[in-house]
Amino acid sequence: MDGSASSLPLSGDRGVGQAGVRLQAARAADLRAELDQLRHLMAMQDRALSGRVLRVARMIRAATRGRDPFGRPLTEAIVRLWRRIGRDGVGPALGYVGRALFPRGEVARVERAQDGGAALPVAPVAWTPTILIIAELSLSQCAKYRVWQRVEQMRLLGWDCRVVDWRHTADALGALQFCSGVVFYRVPAFASVQVMLEEARRLGVPSWWEVDDLIFDRDLYARNGNLAMLTKQERARLLFGAGLFRACMLGCGQGIASTPVLAQAMRDAGVREVGVIDNALDRETMDAARSARLSLPPRAEEEDDGPVVVIYGSGTRTHDADFLAAAPGLMAAMAENPRLVLWIVGELALPPAMRAMGARVVVLVGRSYADYLALMARADIAIAPLEDSVFNDAKSNIKYLEAAVVGVPLVCSPRRAFADVIVDGQTGLLARTDAEWTRAILALAADGAWRREVGARARVDVGARYAPARVAETQLRAVFGAPPPVAQDGRLRVLCVNVYYPPRAFGGATHVAVEMVKRLRASGRVELSVFTTRPGGVYDPDRPAAAMRYDHDGVPVVAVDLPPTADPIMMFDHPAAAALFAQHVAAFRPDVVHFHATQGLGVGLVDVCRVRDIPYVITLHDAWWLCDRQFMVREDGRFCGQKRVDLRACQRCRPDARYLEDRAVLAGAALRDAALLLSPSAAHRDLHLANGVDPARIVVHRNGFRWPVTPRARRPEGAPLRFGYVGGVEAVKGYPLVRAAFETLERGDWVLRLVDGKTVLGMNAVDVADWRVRGTVEVMPAYDSATIDAFFESIDVLLFPSCWPESYGLTVREALARDVWVIASAPGGQAEDIVAGVNGTLIGLTADADALVAAVTELLDRPDRLAGHVNPCKSQLVTWQQQAVTLLELLRTAANAWPAGLPADRG
Repeated sequence: MDGSASSLPLSGDRGVGQAGVRLQAARAADLRAELDQLRHLMAMQDRALSGRVLRVARMIRAATRGRDPFGRPLTEAIVRLWRRIGRDGVGPALGYVGRALFPRGEVARVERAQDGGAALPVAPVAWTPTILIIAELSLSQCAKYRVWQRVEQMRLLGWDCRVVDWRHTADALGALQFCSGVVFYRVPAFASVQVMLEEARRLGVPSWWEVDDLIFDRDLYARNGNLAMLTKQERARLLFGAGLFRACMLGCGQGIASTPVLAQAMRDAGVREVGVIDNALDRETMDAARSARLSLPPRAEEEDDGPVVVIYGSGTRTHDADFLAAAPGLMAAMAENPRLVLWIVGELALPPAMRAMGARVVVLVGRSYADYLALMARADIAIAPLEDSVFNDAKSNIKYLEAAVVGVPLVCSPRRAFADVIVDGQTGLLARTDAEWTRAILALAADGAWRREVGARARVDVGARYAPARVAETQLRAVFGAPPPVAQDGRLRVLCVNVYYPPRAFGGATHVAVEMVKRLRASGRVELSVFTTRPGGVYDPDRPAAAMRYDHDGVPVVAVDLPPTADPIMMFDHPAAAALFAQHVAAFRPDVVHFHATQGLGVGLVDVCRVRDIPYVITLHDAWWLCDRQFMVREDGRFCGQKRVDLRACQRCRPDARYLEDRAVLAGAALRDAALLLSPSAAHRDLHLANGVDPARIVVHRNGFRWPVTPRARRPEGAPLRFGYVGGVEAVKGYPLVRAAFETLERGDWVLRLVDGKTVLGMNAVDVADWRVRGTVEVMPAYDSATIDAFFESIDVLLFPSCWPESYGLTVREALARDVWVIASAPGGQAEDIVAGVNGTLIGLTADADALVAAVTELLDRPDRLAGHVNPCKSQLVTWQQQAVTLLELLRTAANAWPAGLPADRG
């Protein structure tokens, strides 16, 4: 800490980049310490006999209570197991047991509860045209030709392209939410991949399985003689993998092959549509070949009597059998012509007779692609032997391409891919028998001019046949088509961001965000998308923690997993959410981003807007940008009393939070660079002005409400006065104060109705079993647009004793619009539409139970005061529609007035 008075350094960058790095470093250190402590405790418990006995006792106790050891109902545990059995194909017998134990209706009930009540709908969206490649990337040579080369070709056609390693399940699932099509390259159908395939089907994303080897047919694969060179365990592993590859291929339904033979094998296996895309040239290959050729010294005619280098690129041990197809003829040629020298690049088991040639056979270690081409360019003859098999007929002619691109002639086996393109004696030489191998090599070795002529013709051939643009136009377009044009209809494109969104809606900020999206969409002048969070396991307990796209009222919503609330740094700066948000922004192409409540999503989302130079607007629903506790309260839930935030006071309040200064730097920069800040009330605007926000950047934009559908009925005469409270159990909302006050009341002529807002999250937070009161206390579920009028009809007085100056207070406005008296704390946004003694009662922010008892007692003593009460100040209230109309103009202004060149990164 440097002793600075304000937590919001709003002028200058103040080391924004360093602050972000320090914040994540602090989080990493805390997680490491926590992990070490947990490991230590677990080890101690594991060693202790009492620990083992305790675990058994817990399991027995849980089972007798109908729960699993984690506290979940056994029905849910069995359903989860049953789902996993069905997905992974462990066996139908256990599935039968599950059905016997739990009838179909019970399983369906549990599944519906776990899925949030119903399957989340999804509809096609007009994202930026993008092809996702989920790929095997560990085989660098394969990835070069079938993945990175594909990216280059896709972009030539106008497609965007993204690559994810198939082992990174969460990244792959996240990227699937934004793509127009997905290619699974060389991917086996493990359980995690089956989830990806299911997700592609859910999203309606076309899927292709791509391969460049015949690895999906166990019988044909087993005929590959190279497998004999491997250990028994290695062979078994490869052959087992064939079934997994085949399952993934058939799960996609469409295929891409590198050769016609491979394509036919895929069709024979049951793939309905297969396209052929050759391995081809790419920018890396052409650049490396050009550098390799330029690095060669000029060769004089008289040098043709020197050594003649034959080169063979083996790569791995799986080419031993292939090499034997040329070995006898090659050795015979070397025996006849002593100038011949053999270079072998990579692993290879040499025949004993060849090892006896000593220094004329040089084995070189594998090297980078550019270095390999440079080595190839220094050779005189390249060879590509392949044993005669269907497996090799399905292989592509990469070795021809690589030799030709540096002008080196190739002698190869007449496998299909080579024989289809090489003109024997013109652009290369084909050799089937030992004698043909010997003749071809000796002929090239004897005539340097002819060697160079064959190599030059081959170079021209591959340059024309396999140029990136040509392959893209003639082959990729046939498979993927041209990317659809990006629609430009003149509507403002708005990306709305809020921590919650239906079907998981919670809190006032969420209510505002949903209403604004609904009304902006209804205007017909705005194209919308929403970025939010999803709790892992709620919608699908078997789905890995990853992003999910769904539709709500015709608006595409993308939800990322919410980090654990026990991790305050992650709640403020969530790199995974920022990475997914960047994909969302790239896909949706917003004109402006509207941030609502972003706790859990993090400040990193603002960085994405900066980098892409997208204007963003922040609605300041609370004090999250100023306070690590979000509501400027101490640990006991009471208002800290600060107006201008002092980090020294904050550090005393949060002694373990070593990151407060860095948090303040990042938050301050985010507010400073916003195109516009919206405050729901004048009081909340004043709070931010006191902390350095530019007055020109922040305006009051009051939240709306919905008028009641039916007029309020009169309270039955003589009935007890009915109070309502909607703030949950949080101390900052005044729950302890409400309880203390009503337990103090020495009379029972009242009813208190407590709304448990967390029922929408599938949990019960309000428990009044131990309340000691004389009146009646009832717990009610959260209300929605269909039941709001019924709730306010059931109360006469709303209690809103918040312990901090609220930014707004939506519930207060909902009550005032329905002629419900309000007892609220002041000052703050919650009190700005209350006129004391006219439509409500005001108490202090630091009021104790006695003050609330006094306010309640005054009403209980004069119940006639509320008989037929009508709020005379309704005209000053703002409706949702009025708020939406104003918001649209504010967003348009922000989008049009956005200055280019704001700070683009945190470093």
